[in-house]
Amino acid sequence: MFTEIRDITSLNKEEILALRIADYQQDFIETTLQCLTEAENDRRYIPVGLYKDDIAVGFAMYGVFPHEDETQRVWLDRYFIDEHYQHQGLGKYFLQQLIHFLVRDYHCRKLYLSVYDHNNVAIQLYKKFGFVFNGELDEQGEKVMVKEVHNHDNN
Repeated sequence: MFTEIRDITSLNKEEILALRIADYQQDFIETTLQCLTEAENDRRYIPVGLYKDDIAVGFAMYGVFPHEDETQRVWLDRYFIDEHYQHQGLGKYFLQQLIHFLVRDYHCRKLYLSVYDHNNVAIQLYKKFGFVFNGELDEQGEKVMVKEVHNHDNN
């Protein structure tokens, strides 16, 4: 299986815009169009396509943002696998790839994400990878989760 995390360009934008989540997941995350628009308006967001065998199967958006304690936080801000490719282990696979990618590129000690407290499937996935709730809420009222990164996590 050949997989890749790709930048989104004019060459692959349409296939990224075609990615969809299941109807019951609609309240958990914005559409790729909303995400790409947000990234155009705020260059701190970096959207990427998740590819398996040269086919777009998922989407992620990450970035580095200042925090009120004057530190910088690396956020995995959006993440999903297209509804047609769910239940194949790709969610776990690409989350691991994204963690390695972000740790390698940003040399960070912590990764942050946020999740609605009723998104049980995502919460269980994130917990398997060492994310824990830190007691904070983001601007949309989602619960913040953080993963402490250890040196062996980015090998």
